[in-house]
Amino acid sequence: MEDVPQPADEPYSTGDEVMVYVAEDDPDARHHGKTGIVVDISQDALSTETGRELDSHSYKIEVDSEELDVWFRHRDLVPNAD
Repeated sequence: MEDVPQPADEPYSTGDEVMVYVAEDDPDARHHGKTGIVVDISQDALSTETGRELDSHSYKIEVDSEELDVWFRHRDLVPNAD
């Protein structure tokens, strides 16, 4: 059985190293496996609908000194294990 990486149990902070981990059919699948640093954080009210506090967190990450043009939800990122 494959060991699937899991998102952190608490929100990421600016400067945290993360890896994009999304499904093949995700619209942002071209970024799957990229590692970078959290450079911006946003919060919305999604958690009021889902009941999961971390669902409200979205992140911009920088990969190889370039900020990606996508906001990733907490569930789309995992701590970088490298």
